[in-house]
Amino acid sequence: MSAPRILTTLVGSYPIPSWLVANPGEQALKDATAVVLHLQELAGIDLVVDGELYRFDPNHPETNGMIEYFVRQMGGIRSDIRRADIDLFRSQAHLGFRKRPAAVVEGPVGEGTLNLVEAYERVAALSMRPIKFTMTSPYMLARMLLDTHYRDQSALTFALADVLAAQVRAIDAACVQVDEANLPGRPEDAELAAEAINRILDAVPNKPAVHLCFGNYGGQRIQAGSWARLVKFFDLLRADHVVLELARPGYGDLEVLRDINPKLKLGVGVIDIKTTVVEKPDEVAHRIQTAADILGGAERIAYVHPDCGFWMVARSIADAKIHALVAGRDLFEGKPASERSQFAEVPA
Repeated sequence: MSAPRILTTLVGSYPIPSWLVANPGEQALKDATAVVLHLQELAGIDLVVDGELYRFDPNHPETNGMIEYFVRQMGGIRSDIRRADIDLFRSQAHLGFRKRPAAVVEGPVGEGTLNLVEAYERVAALSMRPIKFTMTSPYMLARMLLDTHYRDQSALTFALADVLAAQVRAIDAACVQVDEANLPGRPEDAELAAEAINRILDAVPNKPAVHLCFGNYGGQRIQAGSWARLVKFFDLLRADHVVLELARPGYGDLEVLRDINPKLKLGVGVIDIKTTVVEKPDEVAHRIQTAADILGGAERIAYVHPDCGFWMVARSIADAKIHALVAGRDLFEGKPASERSQFAEVPA
C-alpha cells in the first residue's frame, strides 16, 4: 500500500472531554490526551495533534488557552486585571471583539515559568505517530495585551517572539505550527507579523508551519479579510507550509496564491468547522479537486485539514468530520474502497 501524497492533519484543538472537566487531574489529563491522539490514529490522520490539551485549565475549561496560557506564565507580565487596565485597554480601541486585556506588560518580557518543551514531551510520550505541536503567534499575543512597558507594538511583538523561539529550539516535534488569527483582519501589519513569526520558524528543528484563519469563537468568523490581501505576508514567510481556512469562505480566493513563493507549500482547509453538518467523503474529495484545479495541479497541496480547531464542536461531530477528512483524501487519491478510512456517521 503506497503512502498518500497529500497528508491529513488537524489544525490543533479538539473538544475537551466532559469527564476531564468533571474530574480534572494530572492522570485524567494524560488519559484525555491519549484518547485524542488515539482516535486520530484510528481514523488514519497522518500528522496528529494533542487537541491542545496541554493548555487545559481546570479553572477555565471553556477556553482553549490560546492567549492566556502563554502570556500569564511569562515574566514581566501581570495577569490580574484591574478596572483601570480595562479602561486603558478599551481606550486604545484596536480590538472591537475583546473588551479586556489578557494581561498587562509591566516589564521586560521573559520566559517566566512557561515550559513548552515539557508540554511537548508529555504529549510525545503518548503516540508513535508524527506529532504537530501548536503555539500562538507573537503578533496575535501582543495584540491582546495592555503594554505599559515597551509602549511600542513592534518591540513587544519581537520580545514575545524571542521568548517563544528560545523554547522552540528544543521541541523535536515533526512539525511546529504557529497560529495567527488576527493578521487576516490587519494585513497592513504583514511585515511586522512575518518578521516576528519568522524568528520562531527559524528556530524549529523540523517542519515549521503557520496556520491562518479568520477567527473561531462561538462558531463565528471574527476577522474580515481575504487571502489576496496577505500575498505579501506569504512571500515573506520562511515556513514549510501554511494551513489555511478555505472550506467556509470558499476556494475562489485561492487563485491569488498560485504565484506566491513556490517553496511555500499549502495546507487546504476542506472541513468546515463552523457547521455541524458532517461532510461526505465525496464532498471532501471534490473540495480537494477544486483547490487543485484552481492552483493548476495538486502538487502544491501538502496537507488537507479542517479550517480551524474543533474546540467548540461536539465530540461526536468532530470525530465524524475527522473520519470524513481521511476518507475524502483517500477517495481523491484513488485509494481502493477496501483500504479507505471507514466513514463514521453522527448518531441520530
